[in-house]
Amino acid sequence: MIAPAKYMEESPELLLRKTILHEGNLVEASFQGFRSEPDHPWKRITIRPVLIKGERHLQFAYFNGKQEIAKNYSGQNAETRLSELLSMPYRSAIVVTTDRTIRVQFSKKGRPIIHLEQHRGTILLDMAHDRPKPGILPENQPPPFLREIGVATADGRIRASQQRKFNQINEFLRLIDETGEVEQIITRPIQVADLGCGSAALTFATYHYLSDIKNLPVVMVGVDAKAHLMERHQDTADRLHWKGMLFTTSQIIDYKPSESPDIVLALHACDTATDEALAQAVRWGSHLIFSAPCCHHHLQAQLASNNPPDPFRPVLRHGILRERLGDLLTDSFRAHILRLLGYRTDVIEFVAGEHTPKNLMIRGIRVDNPAPRVLIEEYRQLKQYWGVTPYLEELLADELDPILAA
Repeated sequence: MIAPAKYMEESPELLLRKTILHEGNLVEASFQGFRSEPDHPWKRITIRPVLIKGERHLQFAYFNGKQEIAKNYSGQNAETRLSELLSMPYRSAIVVTTDRTIRVQFSKKGRPIIHLEQHRGTILLDMAHDRPKPGILPENQPPPFLREIGVATADGRIRASQQRKFNQINEFLRLIDETGEVEQIITRPIQVADLGCGSAALTFATYHYLSDIKNLPVVMVGVDAKAHLMERHQDTADRLHWKGMLFTTSQIIDYKPSESPDIVLALHACDTATDEALAQAVRWGSHLIFSAPCCHHHLQAQLASNNPPDPFRPVLRHGILRERLGDLLTDSFRAHILRLLGYRTDVIEFVAGEHTPKNLMIRGIRVDNPAPRVLIEEYRQLKQYWGVTPYLEELLADELDPILAA
């Protein structure tokens, strides 16, 4: 049962402190989206109870966007660390206990809104010190959409043949969640476009995450050139009664949304289709971009036809090494162009390398900061050294030319 969003007499600080410190049924607490401090070092801070030598500790895990630092505290030290955390300007907090979930969000004016959700069943409490990190989607109670797309069986078990797909879905949702940016999007409903959605497993997962987990109104459009897939996915969305989920047949570069997407996904779009998706997202001014590139051919052809820089001749005479270098250069140019155009960008591992060699993700968050001169000069030097022009630069010439000419 979910209580309506409401303003409560009890302050969020007192409610969260009491639940985390004094209730023995805490499963996990998560704080993210720190307000008014863009240079705040932490993107997300989580707390969970752990048993160390038979004594209950609170493990604080601090994530800065690249790595996580975990520290264990008990007694007064735990209370002190929690007080420090509660004084930070976080935007949202989720506290999960064995019997309920507490969600705290702050309005644009800083007013706290508290949601209380009573669980239908009881969540098991695991205080093992080295337990595996839980996924956003629980494996023991997979949501219905996983059955509809064939990842789970009719009786709610993850199919053995789909375990990797399930792990990939959870990892992708984690990469969205750890940005702490979803709640900062002011558009309602949030507009999302998955460009080149293909089998659409991550399309369905993202809609579920935003709508059912984050409780946000959302309109999501899956775009792909394969009409039969789009028809099949729309039937699935209709069976789930997901009225905010739509599928349309179109080439990425030709797609014209009714409203500019706030979030753009481009997952394993082949070759220059990735560049087309990134270019569309930049022109739309999308707040969040998640792109997992697939094959790379455009820059490969330029490298093959050019005389390579002398130090790299031993590398480029081998086809497989030339191909991998071309992949790295292509994605380096893509990430750098996004930085030049006002995005905070990182390149991270999407899925483990044993699952697929195409395991990188370019993640961009729009910050609209002007490009520092050092980044402009780095881009010029990289192009000059390799004697290439990335396709994304060609697509975004109108946006890039004034910056590069500065």
